[in-house]
Amino acid sequence: MFNQLFLDISVGTVDWSRAQFALTAMYHWLFVPLTLGLAIIMGIAETCYYRTKEQFWKDVAHFWQKLFGVNFAMGVATGIILEFQFGTNWSNYSWFVGDIFGAPLAIEGIIAFFMESTFVAVMFFGWKKVSPGFHLASTWLTGLGATISAWWILVANAWMQYPVGCEFNPDTMRNEMVSFTDVALSPFAIDKFCHTVTSSWIIGAVFVVAVSAYYLLKRREEKLAKSSIKIAATVGFIASVLAAVTGDSSAYLVGKVQPMKLAAMEALYNGGKSQSLTAVAWVNPLKQPNCRTEKEHSLCVSVPYGLSLLATRSLHGYVPGINNLIDGYVKEDGTREPSVKEKMVRGRWAVNALMAYRKAKQADDTVTAEQNLKIIRANMKYFGYGYVDKEEQIIPNIPLTFWSFRLMVGLGSFFILFFAVLTFMAYRKDISQQRWLLIIGICTLPMGYIATESGWVLAEMGRQPWTIQDMLPTWMAVSDVHPASIATTFFLFLGLFTLLLVVEISILVKQIKKGPEYGK
Repeated sequence: MFNQLFLDISVGTVDWSRAQFALTAMYHWLFVPLTLGLAIIMGIAETCYYRTKEQFWKDVAHFWQKLFGVNFAMGVATGIILEFQFGTNWSNYSWFVGDIFGAPLAIEGIIAFFMESTFVAVMFFGWKKVSPGFHLASTWLTGLGATISAWWILVANAWMQYPVGCEFNPDTMRNEMVSFTDVALSPFAIDKFCHTVTSSWIIGAVFVVAVSAYYLLKRREEKLAKSSIKIAATVGFIASVLAAVTGDSSAYLVGKVQPMKLAAMEALYNGGKSQSLTAVAWVNPLKQPNCRTEKEHSLCVSVPYGLSLLATRSLHGYVPGINNLIDGYVKEDGTREPSVKEKMVRGRWAVNALMAYRKAKQADDTVTAEQNLKIIRANMKYFGYGYVDKEEQIIPNIPLTFWSFRLMVGLGSFFILFFAVLTFMAYRKDISQQRWLLIIGICTLPMGYIATESGWVLAEMGRQPWTIQDMLPTWMAVSDVHPASIATTFFLFLGLFTLLLVVEISILVKQIKKGPEYGK
């Protein structure tokens, strides 16, 4: 039973559940992008070996595959714990939409995970047991399996951002899938996948550049380092450009289906036509602003018409601000978007009608049941608002959303420039003599992780307070578990994941210092 129709859940339970999931997800996301990124690098290196038959390229591929393997194992361990939380801490969510959300996760486990697990074994242990062509195929299929795995996970996440292909069944109290195609191929899922994967390729590229730069600064493994930098610089530049393109289309989709997230990203309180895109502005990172009284940003540098172009593909398009979204506004097509108060009223109609429907069904009162069913269907779009008490609850954390967006975009722009310069230098100059560029190359490694984690913070915090956009607020999705229990496991996971991270870093550092094993 979706029991939170009738039960109040402790605020502590909600906060600790959110904190634990955020902790697990962000640790997990330290490992996943490097897995996807290194898969491309090692695949290219082994392809060079297959084409040239030079032992050198086999040594290069073998070296990066060894580092890939360490990271791959850690990603699997954290990912399993992440998925278990849907049953332990988010059981009401799992009940309410498990029929939809569980399908892509099941496919990911049955097909993608087994695929990558099978071929990763051939990749590591099959160098002398299978033909070079089959081994090359196994290397690429390992990367493809990891990428397909990411696809299904991102389909599930994208559905939470943009729920499509489903209908609510009042008899079972669950949302049920009516179109697998709509869920799997929604524009939000496709764009989220493309943006996430290309950003992961950047992580792989900056990792390889950083390790190779370390070798060149130490004047060792120079041939491997120079060749690896050429591959990584090319992959990084292409990935950075693609990430910018997919990021632009992501912002456009956010503007269409998650306008509150877009308004929070820009700290836009009062919207309008011909809106400028804020490049730099002072938004207090420690205080949620009062959108009703907050004045225009100080120290603001903006791009004229930029936000309207980004969100509407028109220089003069209308972009609603936070206050407009709360008060309601007239769209450019003439239709009116209801205010939050109106949505709250209609949401309560749906919730009350649902309870009345179930009572009527139990009493075999078909007339009353049918009357309430009509109310449910007419207002189900606003069902989640029935559990909102105040208008302010639907506003995300503006400082966190605003600054995470700028960190992601700013660093993404830097990577385009960095990889363009690095590619030119790697192919036209002796990169080992460009000490300044090698030092920057090492510094890009933490910057890459800051950028990708900022992207996830933006995606997940920007849609708050919704677990599922407009359908299910976070405080209605959690399990009825005592906060102390979740707090205990939070600190256990914090210790475990920190230990795993320390172990991975220590193993990677040890292997990097040891260097490649030539002639194996």
